[in-house]
Amino acid sequence: MTIGDITIRDGFQHLEKFISTKAKIFYGQELILAGCRELEVTNLGAVTTTPQFVDAEEVMQAMRSDEFRKRAARKGIDIDKDVTLTCVTIRESAVDRAIEMRQKGYGPDRILMMVSTDEEHHFANSGTTLPNYWKEAERCIKKARDAGMKMCGTVSTIWGSPISGATKLEDAVEFSKRWFDIGAHDIEHADHDGSANAAQVYRYFSMVLDAMPNPEAHLCHLHETKRVASASILAALQAGICRFESTLGGLGGQPANFLDDCPIKGTGEYYYADPRYVGLICTEDLLVQIDELGIEHGYDVDRILWLGRKMEKTAGMRLRSEAVVNGRTLKEGHMEFARPGLPKLKEKLGEKPGTKLPEGWTEKAVLPEKYGPEDPIWKK
Repeated sequence: MTIGDITIRDGFQHLEKFISTKAKIFYGQELILAGCRELEVTNLGAVTTTPQFVDAEEVMQAMRSDEFRKRAARKGIDIDKDVTLTCVTIRESAVDRAIEMRQKGYGPDRILMMVSTDEEHHFANSGTTLPNYWKEAERCIKKARDAGMKMCGTVSTIWGSPISGATKLEDAVEFSKRWFDIGAHDIEHADHDGSANAAQVYRYFSMVLDAMPNPEAHLCHLHETKRVASASILAALQAGICRFESTLGGLGGQPANFLDDCPIKGTGEYYYADPRYVGLICTEDLLVQIDELGIEHGYDVDRILWLGRKMEKTAGMRLRSEAVVNGRTLKEGHMEFARPGLPKLKEKLGEKPGTKLPEGWTEKAVLPEKYGPEDPIWKK
């Protein structure tokens, strides 16, 4: 299973305070050292809309720096071969910027463009119509390929739109096919407003994999607004999806319309009554969940929990991870909470240490022919 982290892009875009360039670099590099192999680094779009990313080029340069390459190599990580660095490039001007950065030696491996099945939501994000955007995306994919970059095509509002309401799963499947038809490398299937539920997630990804059966080509992106996304993760896994995205502390959501002390453009007014609860699934909690299921993920879970605690200081608030507070399920337990006196009591009662059944009982229980509700006593 692959868990990509998009904290320093999607996570930070929703915060109403500027996160320092040093902090962005710190978390990006530390996530890689902790096991992340698919990292979304920044947004190359207009800084008038998302001024959080005014330092995009400096952050990308740091991720490609010789200093970090050497540090990663000491951990057995080859930045060029083992890690995919992605930049969001919603419009063609941002794609051109990514190509220029690539030519200078610090550009992304992969870029991302986005469509929504609800055209109103799409217009709010991109400023243009769907037909016009599809033609633009087709041009950009060719440009990206010529520059040696992969294009990820995002499909959003799959399970519903915060603007127009209910949407059709069939439209999202068709949009996914269109992305591949024009040359996209992979598809991010996104629930940007927490509309998804487990049943519909399973249904949708079953439809997707029936039509486009390579699981490595599909990526699940779920936001958490109702505390049900963990069930949707299991549903996606059961359907056959093996790639997911998350953020530290469950950060992320609609681009902020306020930064520090100044209102900014963003994508307009927030869609939600309380914009604190619109981020992605938590990297920390997702990893603990996956780790408990025994699924390989490649992360140092304890290091991620450490990063999650640091992120709360960076964000200046309590975030949404439960695991950073309660930790992992420790197999050795918490013996400091044991009530004193059990060994002495067992000795006093003549019981051997470790025995859990009365002496003389068989090692294994032998069920009666009728038991529980089938027992005749229940029929009286």
